[in-house]
Amino acid sequence: MTPIRTRFSPSPTGSLHLGGAHTALFNWLIARRHQGVFILRIEDTDRERSQERFVEEILDALTWLGLQWDEGPHRQSERLHIYHEYLDQLLKRGAAYYCDCPPGDLEARRQEALARGGKPKYDGRCRERGLPRGPDTAVRFKTPPAGVTFWHDLIKGHIAFDNRELDDLVLARADGIPTYNFAVVVDDITMAVTHVIRGDDHVPNTPRQLLIYQALEAPPPLFAHMPLMLGKDRAKLSKRHGALSILTYREMGFLPHALNNYLARLGWSHGDQEIFTREELIQYFSLEQVTKSAGLFDEEKLLWLNSHYIKETPLPELARLLPPFLVPLGIEKPAPPYLERVAGTLNIRSKTLVDMAEKARFYFQDPEVYEEKAAKKFLTPETVPLLEEIARRLEALPETTEAALNLMFKELEAQTGFKMGKLAQPVRVALTGASESPGLFEITSILGKQAALRRIRRAVKFIREIPS
Repeated sequence: MTPIRTRFSPSPTGSLHLGGAHTALFNWLIARRHQGVFILRIEDTDRERSQERFVEEILDALTWLGLQWDEGPHRQSERLHIYHEYLDQLLKRGAAYYCDCPPGDLEARRQEALARGGKPKYDGRCRERGLPRGPDTAVRFKTPPAGVTFWHDLIKGHIAFDNRELDDLVLARADGIPTYNFAVVVDDITMAVTHVIRGDDHVPNTPRQLLIYQALEAPPPLFAHMPLMLGKDRAKLSKRHGALSILTYREMGFLPHALNNYLARLGWSHGDQEIFTREELIQYFSLEQVTKSAGLFDEEKLLWLNSHYIKETPLPELARLLPPFLVPLGIEKPAPPYLERVAGTLNIRSKTLVDMAEKARFYFQDPEVYEEKAAKKFLTPETVPLLEEIARRLEALPETTEAALNLMFKELEAQTGFKMGKLAQPVRVALTGASESPGLFEITSILGKQAALRRIRRAVKFIREIPS
């Protein structure tokens, strides 16, 4: 049996966005499930718009997502001699011809066709002229004037195009640079690609490509056109829907497992299961379960998945991932053991690593300000004696373990008659600057005695300086 070979072929005219990552993931999963080969190909023949920085961003994004390629990255710009060899084959077989129609003349004839109620396609003027190669000649494909081109799409089913709707497309421009539809056919032939899995916006390209395969007497791959992603308003996905570059999601504190899980479920399902390990995605993924309808991008669901993966990530790994998100807050080189303890109090409370870093700020920096509402409610003159007593008892504790702190507060509760909430909230605001945080005993134990005492005494000073 021929091994399955898939490919992902981004153009380096911009960053890798959700749509491209979606396509890459589906190709990677099919290759991995069938122990096949996943090929990375950079389609960089657009010399004006292609940029090397985008190539690096694409490679970085795929690596971060864990979609490691087996072959490549191949670059179309380094394969021009191969395209010219196949172009010569088509010219020799009479399946292609030279065309010297100036661009301005072509546009004028298209407009004339539209004015007559016709289609704005090339009128075949140079088809039988027998022009030789020249400095201003492009190469066009001789599309059969009649018949039907069809294929069985692995996702969309039977698709057919009337050849009369197709024109003689340009295979190579006058400067020798191949066009998309020709270059990808040559690439897929020479790289022995067996499955072309791409967005269904490429459906109109497929009949053109199949005719080129036929003219080259090469067997075509199997085609699968996957549904596009849309916003909740069913409009084309854009930045206003939250569709950002993959590396931007990394900067926002998303985990690659969460993004892969989310993208896999857009247009594909396995029963009612929502959360998949990478191994499960590889085991279960199949094109037969890919839907024909577009998937709707839901940022809230992505955040929910990300919070799940943060909760499931081992604490040493969270401690490794978190430092870059602390740097913008002025927190550099935190001790890993300390950061593990911090992460253990925040992993069930955080939607992203940025969110976790912000919530962790108080562990590293004394609160400069208190939440206005929290201070007004809990840092009052009436709480000063209570805070001073808690500081006195805390200073006398041999160790600030959670068990010791729990016992200390229980004794205080019994002696004062105050309930735990009345005792704990002023201390919480003093330690964190806010009225919500992880457990008071947890955070006090992690901060340590000296930091906790310093913050409680600062809160007392703050209360006493409040104008009466």
